[in-house]
Amino acid sequence: MIKEKSQKPAEGSAPETHSQEFLDALRHSCAHVMAQAVQELFPGTKISIGPAIENGFYYDFDSPHRFTEEDFPKIEKRMQEIAQGNHPFKGEEISFEEAKKFWEERGEKYKVEILEGLQGQKITHYHHDSYTDLCRGGHLESTKLLRHFKLLSVAGAYWRGDEKNAMLQRIYGTAWATKEDLEKHLKMLEEAKARDHRKLGTELRLFSISDKIGPGLPLWLPKGATIRSLIERYIVDLERSLGYQHVYSPALARVELYKQSGHWDHFKENMYPAMQFENKEELVLRPMNCPHHIMIYKNDLHSYRDLPLRIAELGTMYRYERSGVLSGLSRVRAMTLNDAHIFCLPDQIRNEATGVLRLIERVYKDFGFKDYWFRLSLRDPADKIKYVDNPAMWDKAERLLKEALSEVGVSFKEAAGEAAYYGPKIDVQLHDALGHSETLSTLQLDFYLPERFDLEYVNKDGARERPVMIHRGIVSTMERMTAFLIEHYAGNFPLWLSPIQVKILTLTNAEEGPARTLEEHLLAAGLRVSLDLRAEKISAKIRDAQLEKIPYMIILGPKDVAAKTLSVRLRDGRQAHGVSEEKLIQELIRENISKTLSPTWLEPK
Repeated sequence: MIKEKSQKPAEGSAPETHSQEFLDALRHSCAHVMAQAVQELFPGTKISIGPAIENGFYYDFDSPHRFTEEDFPKIEKRMQEIAQGNHPFKGEEISFEEAKKFWEERGEKYKVEILEGLQGQKITHYHHDSYTDLCRGGHLESTKLLRHFKLLSVAGAYWRGDEKNAMLQRIYGTAWATKEDLEKHLKMLEEAKARDHRKLGTELRLFSISDKIGPGLPLWLPKGATIRSLIERYIVDLERSLGYQHVYSPALARVELYKQSGHWDHFKENMYPAMQFENKEELVLRPMNCPHHIMIYKNDLHSYRDLPLRIAELGTMYRYERSGVLSGLSRVRAMTLNDAHIFCLPDQIRNEATGVLRLIERVYKDFGFKDYWFRLSLRDPADKIKYVDNPAMWDKAERLLKEALSEVGVSFKEAAGEAAYYGPKIDVQLHDALGHSETLSTLQLDFYLPERFDLEYVNKDGARERPVMIHRGIVSTMERMTAFLIEHYAGNFPLWLSPIQVKILTLTNAEEGPARTLEEHLLAAGLRVSLDLRAEKISAKIRDAQLEKIPYMIILGPKDVAAKTLSVRLRDGRQAHGVSEEKLIQELIRENISKTLSPTWLEPK
């Protein structure tokens, strides 16, 4: 049990403990109290599981009542009443037979099913007030510590995550040690909701999901496709300048290729079923690009002088994701990865790894990412099934990645059990709009696949040796990167990434001719421009351009045309009058090339 510290706080104050252990216990206890309230208020509701999660908790219910957010005030009120009752949480060890009888008598089929998997193990019930749950523990001492919580949302959740099972109703909530912490978190959630890439993607007409095509298969609309192509051109040009050679490879291959690579054994549940053709040939949509790049390497016999060989591709992959986890562009079934595989000599590993890490830092600077950190993902030595069983290989690979991180001079955290099945990796973690840590870039060191595919190079003595592979992705998939950028910028893309950079707004019909001429000049300068020639008030045109989050508006009226100057307005409200066309184009080109996040040539607002 988690208790308050011995130095008792003043009546009504928050407990002194703010450790993760305390917060986990707080949220787990809150899930139990919510389950009690729900069962009391909505008779016939069956319970399943209710864990603590990052920043909150949830409980899954099978109920004849369809829960909505309108039910939350009533549930929260009852939760507060239970909490104020100062009921202790008490654990009790119980036999399998007693527990099964207890839950069968109450018709709690989900608890009975959980029990079936616990035979021979220690079984415990936890009680508070009139409520009992099948639980391993991790609770507060008493309900009195539950003061600052809020129910957030309802979602569907398949029992045990299997879409063949019953669809349950999951109620999410959050709980904190203090009122201030709760309010801070709720404020962050509101900000995150405003930045949600699914909401902004719809409002800004960047992408859409069609039921006719299917979930997880987004359609890139013209503006979203422009952003995607800008990211693609940026990273391809940068990679080519660093010696990467770009290739194209097919999106499917024979099953045997993925059996040889090991993906069929380790990744089959995330792959689409094999398609059988004539002569019983089986083809599968690729979940990874690396086997294809290996075949490109094997197309020639390489000398040690050819290495490192850096093969890159914007490769489209297909992975089966359950419908319940699909989300806009961030979780999809078809994705295009900024992928590359470096084939190198063993003594080139450190230089190549540091080169990748420095490339990541350069890219993050251009995109304005600052809140990121490095995670060294290692194997779990005890897991001989998930990870290739070759301790010497793992020890060497993990040591080399640590050396590369040290050489670049970045701090990192180690995470056992997060490696790829064939080798350790460096994951670069960024915080999303909700404060969650999300992997965007990866670097994976691989001694395994070169062995599986019998890769070779000719050394300086004319003998054959085995190269090493480095798998790396810098800007992730185009889908995930775009989703992240939408939320990172809240839709206010810097000039170089904006699908429309300048919008020309006319005051009257008389300015149509000069507006079209200006449009031609801006387009010739390589800028992305649109016209608003509607017979609307200028205030309405400005409002619409701001809703589209267009960086620059040029307002053309009779005085501007007569003076041969321009009135410029930024989306943040800054304005400049009497700007020459030449000056504006020069500044826009400079801002575009330098990837400036916010223009500095206009006076602050």
